[in-house]
Amino acid sequence: MLIHLMQHGACLPKEVNSNQPLSPVGREQVEKTARAAAILGLRFELVAASSKVRSVQTAEIMAESTGYPVDRIVVTDAVKAMAPTAETLRFINDYVGLDSILIAGHLPSLALLASAILSPGRKVDVRVENGGLMQFSLEPGNPAGTLNWAMTPAQLAVLAGS
Repeated sequence: MLIHLMQHGACLPKEVNSNQPLSPVGREQVEKTARAAAILGLRFELVAASSKVRSVQTAEIMAESTGYPVDRIVVTDAVKAMAPTAETLRFINDYVGLDSILIAGHLPSLALLASAILSPGRKVDVRVENGGLMQFSLEPGNPAGTLNWAMTPAQLAVLAGS
């Protein structure tokens, strides 16, 4: 199974909008990442987001660019900012058998999840940026996964042609 982890794009401050949707910069970050994902030929059998507006917006933009039906995005607390890693791993395990999933989530849970995939039982520092994207391979029965690649928003922007 390929697991793609992406932190939502930059959002508006709470003082500007209490729902903290994507800012114009954040929307641009995600749109570039989505174009890069399409260029890479990424296709997802599941796209998941938290209930936060910025996470859903990120998932929608990624879904539209990669051919995933927006109305099939799974909104779940298992990928919220403070979700316990064990809960997120259980969520992923519910979809064993799918080839490729995308989680549009938050810090600190995305970094902790990446660490748990790479090194179960031992913390690894993983840098996650707004609009960045990383891909892991996780095989059933194998407790540790493999990092296939990780790209920053700047790298993805170059790939997207901007």
